[in-house]
Amino acid sequence: MAGVFSRLFGRPAGEPRWVEVSELRRLLSGAEAPLVVDVRGADEFDGPLGHIDGARNIPLPELGAYQVELRAAARPVVCVCLTDKRSTAAAAQLAEIGVPNVAVLRGGMKAWRER
Repeated sequence: MAGVFSRLFGRPAGEPRWVEVSELRRLLSGAEAPLVVDVRGADEFDGPLGHIDGARNIPLPELGAYQVELRAAARPVVCVCLTDKRSTAAAAQLAEIGVPNVAVLRGGMKAWRER
């Protein structure tokens, strides 16, 4: 499993690390599932598109308050939002503060619900 994560998350600094919907679905069904951090507001998280089962809702403006906790997470982190704009910003912020193995769900919840 470590090889999958290194392939997904082992990209040069400064570039967004992307995970596709199909790959995230597969990873979430495994024993070493990543932590999904949904950076949308609570209204969106509980709204019509819902959220990914097991996702943690930490709105983007509040992300900094969770930096110690997320840095200490013993698993990769996948950021998600409606599309992938806020989650790309969240992934960059987390990478800057030293959170290892951060990726963005390509297409966000819109893509998640389409597949």
